Amino acid sequence: MGIKVRMTLRTKRTGIAALAALIAISLVPTAALAGERTSDKGAKSKATALPNSAVKCRATTAVGHQPPQITPPAVKPPYKNRTFTFTTNCGDIVVAADGQRAQLTVLALTALAKGGYFDQTLCHRLTTSGLYVLQCGDPTATGSGGPQFTYRDENLPTVTSNDYPAGIVAMANSGPNTNGSQFFFVYADTTLPPSYTRWGVITKGLDILKAIAAQGTVNGTGDGAPKQSIAIEKVSVR
Repeated sequence: MGIKVRMTLRTKRTGIAALAALIAISLVPTAALAGERTSDKGAKSKATALPNSAVKCRATTAVGHQPPQITPPAVKPPYKNRTFTFTTNCGDIVVAADGQRAQLTVLALTALAKGGYFDQTLCHRLTTSGLYVLQCGDPTATGSGGPQFTYRDENLPTVTSNDYPAGIVAMANSGPNTNGSQFFFVYADTTLPPSYTRWGVITKGLDILKAIAAQGTVNGTGDGAPKQSIAIEKVSVR
């Protein structure tokens, strides 16, 4: 069982000279969307405390929706370390992004975040058996969504046990060099094939992920949508 982006259609690729083959351009998979975005307007619900946890989650209006089109970023130095703050309905998750060893990844995610790509998106997958991650970054909430560009793998770990330890943030993909927008937060030490770009470390909010994981999945298995809905409301990058 791996961290994959579900691809339902073969995509056709074209090149963009300005990216000098570092970023490959592809068509977004045309999988059925989970629904249209609903309005944020309306009465705010009170926060609900998760059992056996200090974490409180608000109700969210986020649903699967058609993502905005984001222009691929220019690939040029200087490459900077960044701080991503994921504001969710269950609190802030802060990630120190490694712009030196995951240059393309941090550039791409920065462009997506600043373009509002992740706003009001549901984290669509939780795994609680064998690997321990919360997967996010797909506006369609289907597991098959992504931007109109892909880019190569970077900063892959060496083969070892617990090569994706608690606190790591890495990219999901559908095979080598197919990174897009989907990523996963690791909330407990996990061993995976060294195939997923490690691009950041959680500096705040690991308790949120553990509390979400403790609630399990909607279908009661070790791999499914989280029972406690968690949505990325917005992302700030500095």
